[in-house]
Amino acid sequence: MTTKVTISRLPTGVPGLDDVLGGGLPEFSFNLIAGPPGCGKTTLAHQIMFALATPERPALYFTVLGEPPLKMLRYQQLYTFFDNTMINRGVYFFNLSDDAMTGDLDRVLRRIVAEVEAHNPALVFVDSFRSVVLANQAAQSPHNSLQQFVQQLGMLMTSWQATTFLIGEYFTEPDANPVFTIADGLIWLRQSVQRNSMVRKMEVMKMRGQPTRPGLHTFRINASGINVFASSNLALEGGTLAAWPLSSSRVSTGVPGLDEMLGGGLPQGYSLLVAGPSGSGKSILASAFLADGVRCGETGVIAAFEQHPSRSRNRVLIDLIESGRVGLVDSRAPDLSIDEIIVQLMHEIQRLKASRVVIDSLSGFELALAPTFQEDFRESLLRLVTTLTGAGVTVLMTSELEDRYTDLRFSPYGAAFLTDAIVVQRYIEIDSRLLRAMAVVKVRASVHSNALRAFTIDRDGIHVGEMLSDQEGLLGGRPTRKPGGGPQEPMMAMPDPFN
Repeated sequence: MTTKVTISRLPTGVPGLDDVLGGGLPEFSFNLIAGPPGCGKTTLAHQIMFALATPERPALYFTVLGEPPLKMLRYQQLYTFFDNTMINRGVYFFNLSDDAMTGDLDRVLRRIVAEVEAHNPALVFVDSFRSVVLANQAAQSPHNSLQQFVQQLGMLMTSWQATTFLIGEYFTEPDANPVFTIADGLIWLRQSVQRNSMVRKMEVMKMRGQPTRPGLHTFRINASGINVFASSNLALEGGTLAAWPLSSSRVSTGVPGLDEMLGGGLPQGYSLLVAGPSGSGKSILASAFLADGVRCGETGVIAAFEQHPSRSRNRVLIDLIESGRVGLVDSRAPDLSIDEIIVQLMHEIQRLKASRVVIDSLSGFELALAPTFQEDFRESLLRLVTTLTGAGVTVLMTSELEDRYTDLRFSPYGAAFLTDAIVVQRYIEIDSRLLRAMAVVKVRASVHSNALRAFTIDRDGIHVGEMLSDQEGLLGGRPTRKPGGGPQEPMMAMPDPFN
């Protein structure tokens, strides 16, 4: 009977990267960080190095024909992960330019081995390894071949119990280069400019011995360094959507008349789309939804993509946010990815243990995305909705619609089927005045009203009134109000054409 060897996983110190790697970096592994210039390779390497290095188990960083260490440190020290006290105590820099210029890989290897023997490091970085390769090719050196060099370096670092990183500039996908085949891990960084947006993505193409999250994962470089946003649905566990226990309870929207139309409120864990033209009261309804949750002892989160609550002068919402009972996601970056938005929302949900979420609005949400994500907005919206509802929260989303008076639409994205319930707000002309009206179009698997009812907005919020009776009102005619005390409006399970 053989005993399996346990391989420790090292936390990288890069938010989101451990999740993508499947739990962290395998200790004593031989890794390659590759990608075009400017994509963040050196920053990623330094962030990992400062997170893991200690005076007892230091890191050695070898620079080759690239930036001299002094110039590199001048810029890297601007990041918050940089710890100046670790220089020459737990982090050591060495310049291999003179050794590499000879094209003699044996000489480069001897220099690396000498420093490793002197410092007994836990981490070794060679940046840029591609410079070593090019110098060897340019010199047409008769000495050690590249494949032998890589194999010897990998075996030596493993025997010294050092986790090793080769940083290299590559412009195309991995080929037959022996570096790619020998490496235990391969992290490939990409970047592209789309209009005024810079989109950076990361792919773990290889990591021996552990399952990684497949696909491309967007990341952002900011003052704290690199933040990675895993592209897999954050509600997934073991490849299957986390099963949230079904509940028969309902939550109030904060508008009693609308709760009545919905058949007693919105089923807990549902997603509700509130669609309507500008000024129809969508954001006010969203605020009432969050306020009702706070009154019931719940917490909520709002993602404001159109304007900050302070600019909208929504006093109710401002008070909720200032009280700490409602979290605010308010990113103004012009190149957001759907993954970044989901991570921000899930962070606030987990921080507050929130049970209600508002997205205001989908129109602003679409504009906030980088162009590459706008091209498939329906897919982005699907991932957002399934992740949030999979986490067990009740979601209210607003959507801007042009009121054409002659047709009835639910969403400009053809994505109404993604939501569990739909409420449409619109304007109706009565006696030469524009009045507001709303209707419940859909509540999945639930009885609800099919009436079109007038509503008003005042300082106390939304008040739902009588049912409008004249069908011609939907086509721009002059409907009359239902006589007071008339029969109760019908409640029915509407056919769901979107299921």
